[in-house]
Amino acid sequence: MIVIHATFPIDSQHREEATELMQELAEQSRTEAGVKQYRVAADIEDRNTFRFFEQYEDEAAFGKHAETEHFEEFESALPELLAGEPTVTRFDVEAASDLDL
Repeated sequence: MIVIHATFPIDSQHREEATELMQELAEQSRTEAGVKQYRVAADIEDRNTFRFFEQYEDEAAFGKHAETEHFEEFESALPELLAGEPTVTRFDVEAASDLDL
């Protein structure tokens, strides 16, 4: 399983446009084969920072996602929306389990 955690600092002047693009990206990404989870959330301490949590079954699903029209649209719009450098971390996970809280 592949897990991606990405953080995007968005320029406050472009927040509405970015939010619409991210919502569309997340909705369409969740319909892709091999996408186990795809979530976007605004940071509670900085409403212009958005965090992505993505979970893919395997390398093939992750690769196909990067070739979709909705991903390419977001990727091409992103440079004009950013207020700083994004960070993206990939985790290659062999096993996962739910924790009892």
